Amino acid sequence: MSGIMIIVFIVLGGVILLFLAGVSIYNSLVTKKNLMEEGWSSIDVFLKKRNDLIPNLMETVKGYASHEKELFENVTASRNLVQNANNVSDQGNAENALKNSMMNLFAIAENYPELKANQNFIEMQNELSAIEEEIEMARRYYNGTVKENNIAIESFPSNIISNMFNFDKGTFFEIKETSQREPTKVSF
Repeated sequence: MSGIMIIVFIVLGGVILLFLAGVSIYNSLVTKKNLMEEGWSSIDVFLKKRNDLIPNLMETVKGYASHEKELFENVTASRNLVQNANNVSDQGNAENALKNSMMNLFAIAENYPELKANQNFIEMQNELSAIEEEIEMARRYYNGTVKENNIAIESFPSNIISNMFNFDKGTFFEIKETSQREPTKVSF
């Protein structure tokens, strides 16, 4: 073999390795994007499950605390915000508003011993608590996938491939407003 043939094979081998590396990086970015979307889908499922439970819980409380009209309106308004959120940021803010409303609902329930002893209320409260834990786990998973996706998109050499194919950074599911980081104030 001549020296030119060896150089051609080396160059060809290098081009093939670069191509395979690019394909591998592209596939990795697609995987990260899909894991991020799956994480968001899990959050969405748990939020729907919780939103379906809230009206039943409110009806049970209404039977004992019918004069707490403003509280029920706040819970309903917060629930509607959650259902109508269009992006991760809006969803995070709506979630925090709903969480505060629900804490107020449970605080009101403390004033009604018959309600606290109602088996249906206890079961729904336990179910809501379990759903909240599932939402929290799904949030952690989603934020982890967003972190991995964003690192891959910003790191060299995958940033070259991500820019070529327009991969977008994910948005973390977090509290944006500092007022929502403060403890919930419950008033009777």
